[in-house]
Amino acid sequence: MDREELAYAGVARQARMVRDGEVSPRELVELYLERIDRLNGKINAYRVVMAEEALEDARRAEERRAAGEQAPLLGVPIAIKDNVDVTGQVTTFGTDCYETPATEDSEIVRRLRSAGAIVLGKTNLPELAICGFTESKTWGVTRNPWNLDHTPGGSSGGSAAAVAAGLAPAAHASDGAGSIRIPSALCGLFGLKPQRNRVTFAPFGEHWKGMSVNGFVTRSVVDQALLLDTVIAEGSTKSPAPPPLSRTLSEAAAEPPGKLRIAISTKPPRVAAPPKVTNAVEAAVSAMGDVLRSLGHEVYERDPAYGMIGNAITPRYLGGIREDVKGVPNPDRLESRTRGFGRLGATVTGGQIRRAIARGDRDAERIAESLGNPDVFVTPTTGSLPLDAGRWEGKGALRTLMGMSAWYPFAPVWNHTGQPAASIPAGWDEASGLPKAVMLVGRPNDEPTLISLAAQIEAARPWAQRTPNL
Repeated sequence: MDREELAYAGVARQARMVRDGEVSPRELVELYLERIDRLNGKINAYRVVMAEEALEDARRAEERRAAGEQAPLLGVPIAIKDNVDVTGQVTTFGTDCYETPATEDSEIVRRLRSAGAIVLGKTNLPELAICGFTESKTWGVTRNPWNLDHTPGGSSGGSAAAVAAGLAPAAHASDGAGSIRIPSALCGLFGLKPQRNRVTFAPFGEHWKGMSVNGFVTRSVVDQALLLDTVIAEGSTKSPAPPPLSRTLSEAAAEPPGKLRIAISTKPPRVAAPPKVTNAVEAAVSAMGDVLRSLGHEVYERDPAYGMIGNAITPRYLGGIREDVKGVPNPDRLESRTRGFGRLGATVTGGQIRRAIARGDRDAERIAESLGNPDVFVTPTTGSLPLDAGRWEGKGALRTLMGMSAWYPFAPVWNHTGQPAASIPAGWDEASGLPKAVMLVGRPNDEPTLISLAAQIEAARPWAQRTPNL
């Protein structure tokens, strides 16, 4: 296997290779450090690279392997989004407001390290994870590896760009209004937003009024399943945990889902501004319907009754941002747009937020009934292919909010309802070469069906072998 192929081999395959002695943890770390040194200047995926620490962790991983340890991620590098703590590093949340290094790992990082993973560094995000693009005055513009003139999305844009460019085999990400799924869609990756409270958010109990979750962006479904299995555990959150999964997600990825009832629609919800959906996106959803029919599923077209769901999403989103803005040290260092989002959040009342939260389960049930209670719902992930980088440069909070609401209306619905949803690659646009994607929305607490279906789609229409030309 040449170095390029090894860089894109993925987490599960690399873990097997380390176990079998085909590659050492140090070789993997050195491979990615060389690629980061050579390519990150073009993409700006990483905020900080932890080269010395990663090499030392590789040495420890080799000792663990020599001692016979069989940890699931032993010796496999990973990138961490810069909104969770990594010991010795400042967690910037995409800002210039924080100065104190973390004294211990966040719980999700601790679990990854315990499983043998090696942290390469921390990836960029927009200030306070607010935006669906990854640009800030402090840390610069993060670009899409498929075309450097375009955005990789946000807020986990640094993580997605790193994985798409082969600067990490996988990366931690988080999703409060689409921040795993949007970058996955725009970078040709697989990204799953788990059921609310499935994955640890410790030391925090919740974020953005319960809309945010932790997760990963990966090249393949099996990589996603392995990483999620590694970090899912009891006591993962201060909030009520969902029912335990009936099987591991790795088991689900290895088993066909059986014949499913799948509803499909390109109708967008209105979150704030009138939504937009391009012909290319509509064609991608239609083509995915044909793929699903060819796999033996019952696929039917039906538009969901979203109703005025934006009236519930917007207060939770803006109210959460308001809390984040109020909580930062040195708030005067925030960008004016970020402070503007905080002012928008100050217009939301506690009563509006409480009513919005109370609607979540009811909205989930109502939308499912309007779709005929399918096993899976297929919809666009975003309203367009990747937009230009800098599209909202110099725009204020309200104009940015309205623009993102128009182009990214699909993802936030499922943060509000809490159920799992995944963005899955759906080929590449012939004219531009940019990636296409669709979203698979599952029933509450049913990540296994999404993983099983996604693995079936990947087997029928593989995507991971295609890589950007850098």
